[in-house]
Amino acid sequence: MTTFFIALIALLLGYFVYGKLVERVFGTDSNRATPAISMADGVDYVPMKPWRIYLIQFLNIAGVGPIIGAIMGAQFGTASLLWIVFGSIFAGAVHDYLAGMISLRDKGASLPEIHGTYLGKGAKQVMRGFTVLLMILVGVVFVNTPATLLNTHFTPNWSPYIWVAVILAYYLLATLLPIDKVIGKIYPIFGILLLGMAAAIFIAFLVYKPEIPELWSGMQNRHPDASNSPIFPMMFISIACGAISGFHATQSPLMARCMTNEKQGRPIFYGAM
Repeated sequence: MTTFFIALIALLLGYFVYGKLVERVFGTDSNRATPAISMADGVDYVPMKPWRIYLIQFLNIAGVGPIIGAIMGAQFGTASLLWIVFGSIFAGAVHDYLAGMISLRDKGASLPEIHGTYLGKGAKQVMRGFTVLLMILVGVVFVNTPATLLNTHFTPNWSPYIWVAVILAYYLLATLLPIDKVIGKIYPIFGILLLGMAAAIFIAFLVYKPEIPELWSGMQNRHPDASNSPIFPMMFISIACGAISGFHATQSPLMARCMTNEKQGRPIFYGAM
């Protein structure tokens, strides 16, 4: 398990060293008024406590894709661990941070509007189309997967479409109501539960000491079907949002609209990833 602890140390160093460098390059200004203060409207622009924003952003990241993807990707062996660690430090966290902070400086603009500002109207329209397609694909996965899990483990005699309807109703309420009414109250609870599960797994590692491939054991492909599942590109496809920023970069502007100080950006955006 030595490699596992090295990975944890690397992530901490990534946050405190490289994350600090990224923050310095961006040039945060704690005296600049954020959109939550200057544009407060009680709907989308609502000041919230930093720990709530962090937990919401954390849950945006640690959703179905990153968790299931990382579990599937672990089959490839040590290479997957390195990809998650270095991908998070140098790619995913940087992208999330910059997406959120640029939005913060641009009045909480969403990603298509940011593209339009800096790359022109053509890029804006392309990004709008891509975002709609991404939302549809992600929405299907984020509805179908939890509905299937809930139906299988808790209500096997129900139709899974009942859970689909419940989840869609929740999504609709969370979208239409002010951000602090549903998302700001429910997401932090789920975020705390997720952190608790991570802590429980960490304790289980210490108690049961499972066999985990070490760096010095080699980078060979350990996938059960290695011949049909090469590390490149399959591992990188399996572990996508777990190492680089995908869907959660589109959510960063939502958090930017609730921050009250630019200095909150590093823990909320870089730290959550």
